[in-house]
Amino acid sequence: MKKNLNSRLLYCIAIVLFALSSCRKDNFSANQPDGPLDKAPQKAINVDAVPGFKVVGYLPSWAGAVSSVQFSKLTHVNYAFVQPTGSGGIGPVDNVSKLQSLVSTGHANGVKVLVSFGGWNDGNDSAFETLAANATSRNNFVTNLVNFANQYNLDGIDIDWEYPDDGASANNYAALMSSLSTALHNQGKLLTAAVISHDGSGVLNSVFGVVDFLNLMAYDGDGSNHSPYSLAQTSLNYWIGRGLPKAKAILGVPFYGREPYTSYADILAGGGSPNSDTWNGIGYNGIPTIQSKTTLAINQGGGIMIWELSQDATGSNSLLSAINSVINGTSTPPTGSNPPIGTVISLKGFNNKYVSGENGTTAMTCTRTTAGDWEHFTVLDAGAGKIYLRSMGKYVSSENGTQAITCNRTTPGDWEKFDWIVTADGKITLRGNNGKFISSENGTQAMTCTRASASGWEAFGLNQ
Repeated sequence: MKKNLNSRLLYCIAIVLFALSSCRKDNFSANQPDGPLDKAPQKAINVDAVPGFKVVGYLPSWAGAVSSVQFSKLTHVNYAFVQPTGSGGIGPVDNVSKLQSLVSTGHANGVKVLVSFGGWNDGNDSAFETLAANATSRNNFVTNLVNFANQYNLDGIDIDWEYPDDGASANNYAALMSSLSTALHNQGKLLTAAVISHDGSGVLNSVFGVVDFLNLMAYDGDGSNHSPYSLAQTSLNYWIGRGLPKAKAILGVPFYGREPYTSYADILAGGGSPNSDTWNGIGYNGIPTIQSKTTLAINQGGGIMIWELSQDATGSNSLLSAINSVINGTSTPPTGSNPPIGTVISLKGFNNKYVSGENGTTAMTCTRTTAGDWEHFTVLDAGAGKIYLRSMGKYVSSENGTQAITCNRTTPGDWEKFDWIVTADGKITLRGNNGKFISSENGTQAMTCTRASASGWEAFGLNQ
């Protein structure tokens, strides 16, 4: 997580707020190969069928009103941030009345409230390093946190020491978390932590058993495309693959865009689409991507975490509402001839096989007997009545008809735009920007976008 060193300025300089208030991890390469935990279709599941599924929202001390929080769509709220000191003390609490209001209102709505200690921009890692390396200061900090949690009637504490290093630092982190776990759990309170998206070797496996859950910061990767769907999968794969129980893997999603840092609400106010992921060079997660990630978290994780709640839009464009619609099974594809913007689909060819994006590693085919992650595509609004298709965080490209089609574009352009045309018998045809139709080639070779007209091989069954 991030907070400006001079947080008081955030109240009067809005642009600094948006530029410096994100949870942060900058070691992700958008071009690295990714693979799903499994190839099972990502179908929406009602939260009632997934006991314990969590929706965790961070609310900063410096932004957002308690009255604006959609408590009915959350299970936990983390108030950010309070700072540790190197001797194991606790720094001042910004906006105490706001924290008190959050606790009372959250509890009245059945939502658990925690306070998050740390936040990268305040250089807290050095304070954590110092206090955790000494048994006396470590014990002081544990005692102070328990007293703090009781004083403010909190449900728990969230630790945001984002970058413990290998070696002594990792061991000290584990020792601190173990002591905190015992002390807080003895008081009936939670212990959680925010961790980097992947490659977090400074968090030892022993920590998995002492925390109630980990918030995986699957955002702030390289450049504007900082939080693609593929990073969400990479993050879950990494932590669960290391042994973190699925129920404790809470997938983080951003309610902001990058380059420059801009809240989702401001992106929409400036003219961005809630059904897209790019606007004026800023990369963000629109409703389709947030819904796809929610489905992924339901199937392969234990919940969704949000940085941060004040950056959401209102009404039908709310990302928190989009998350809630997937959890409760109320998100349904549009019917009729209009493209189902914001939904995940599969396409079955004339040969009764499914179209595969091949994870972007080779040209696309229509050869799969079952539809897994690589055979599912999110339909996105490309403007002017056209759509994009995205799978595994990459976009389908017609290649302008000069070679077999691919699903390897990190950002969409004209070659990635298609007309969605429904046939008389309810099949789907896709016409590229070159005026030609995509063909399954009946599964005998890689798919192309070269047909002047659409017939059997150019028509696809939707979600069959």
